[in-house]
Amino acid sequence: MGGKNIDTGTYAIWTIPGKKEWTIILNKDYKNWGTQYAQADDYFRFTVAAESMKESVETFTMQFADIKPESCEIHLMWGTVAVRIPITTNIRDRIRKQFEDALSADKVSPNIYYSAASFYYDLDKNNLKALTNAAKATEANPKAYYMFILKAKIEKDLGDKAAAKADAETCIKLATEQKNEDYVRAGKELIQSL
Repeated sequence: MGGKNIDTGTYAIWTIPGKKEWTIILNKDYKNWGTQYAQADDYFRFTVAAESMKESVETFTMQFADIKPESCEIHLMWGTVAVRIPITTNIRDRIRKQFEDALSADKVSPNIYYSAASFYYDLDKNNLKALTNAAKATEANPKAYYMFILKAKIEKDLGDKAAAKADAETCIKLATEQKNEDYVRAGKELIQSL
């Protein structure tokens, strides 16, 4: 949080608002309230820039925003001032280990191959492992149009336009048979982008 490492636990957030920046305080005593603050219980402090907003927020508001697999922000807003508190985490290593364990089992379901392909493609950015798993997924489940579009995206990113086009066409054919217009459209869009 704010570039500082946090252990798992429950904390209180305190702030010291300023015109140009706010001090954000993570405090260990989460049961305190009002003015019952003890600096000795601070876990750490950091500062974030204060931003002006066009619209005024009458009630102090906290919300999670810009949510991604390994990051988000806490927005604090009051009046015409807002601050963003960045939060990041590393889930890739844990998920990668889970997939490695699942893929080394004696029997692996097509859904595990597909999920692994999605993870390696979307989050881990390892297109070769993604393609290996996508190929196993489509081989094990040759009617799953959604698996073929993922395989086509990976092939496109790897520069194999012929394979990407072939798998996008398979996706279109299967999705048409199964009456899924979203995947028909996705397949056509992928072919147009080649």
